[in-house]
Amino acid sequence: MEGTINEFAHGHGMRHCRYRGQPKAHLQHVLTAIAVNIERLSSRSEAEKSSPPRPPTAFQDFLDLQAIPQSKSWRTLGT
Repeated sequence: MEGTINEFAHGHGMRHCRYRGQPKAHLQHVLTAIAVNIERLSSRSEAEKSSPPRPPTAFQDFLDLQAIPQSKSWRTLGT
């Protein structure tokens, strides 16, 4: 977390806001955070982009043993 704050403060000039007022300053912070995330995602190597699937949790194993169907997550309903 401290590295991220340092990156914002020193690398992106977030010690001083360009705009006056809390709503405008908040918008500047949000847009800068989006830009940093895009920059980080674009610099990832191909090996980092394709991570292996996570192992099932103990609760998922229990559901499988009891033959209880798992409901789909709201994140995967459209797929």
